[in-house]
Amino acid sequence: MKRLTLVLSTAALALGVMCAAHAEPTGAARARLDAFAQNLHSLTGQFNQSLTDINGKSTKTSAGTLALEAPREFRWDTLTPYKQTIVADGSRVWIYDPELEQVTVRVQSSEEAHSPLTVLTDVKQIDKNFKVSEQGERDGLQWLRLTSTSKDPQFDYADLGFDANGLARMTFRDQLGSTTDIRFSGWQRNAAVPAATFNFVPPKGTDVIGDAPVISTQPLKD
Repeated sequence: MKRLTLVLSTAALALGVMCAAHAEPTGAARARLDAFAQNLHSLTGQFNQSLTDINGKSTKTSAGTLALEAPREFRWDTLTPYKQTIVADGSRVWIYDPELEQVTVRVQSSEEAHSPLTVLTDVKQIDKNFKVSEQGERDGLQWLRLTSTSKDPQFDYADLGFDANGLARMTFRDQLGSTTDIRFSGWQRNAAVPAATFNFVPPKGTDVIGDAPVISTQPLKD
């Protein structure tokens, strides 16, 4: 389950508001973030993710799709090399592993405001939840560093890399020294996202672990 919660805890899902932190004067990367997030209500796209351990060894790669909708709905589907799903429906977070036939569910807590991806659909929160600093140009992208103001941060920092079209990459280092690199593509801004995207129903026969509401089960549609 750790391979799933990596994205959930540090990048992907994700809300608590700490004392306001002030960003540095607007630079190239912040300007691109503001432009990308302007009037953004929903976002869909694809990702390729790689994990490098503290020794610089690449240990895991994966790819899939994601969808965001303001203010608190999120879906992250890993399609290769295994299938896994994370859904935040606004009140609970569901983590589904079809290989294990298991769903872990928990209350969608205020801590998820410190997920870097949430700033895309609620950019005004960035200066409340993160210390923001410009990192200059690297690999043809303009980089912005986010350091969580949480008293119990789940990652050391997250770097967001922007090209002329918006967010292209995100890298973050966890507290164990591992680094995750996520490359985004195929962004669709404000496209209609079916409500069912963020409504997870555990498939029949699936073990449900955690703080689950009382609901009927039915097969999960592909």
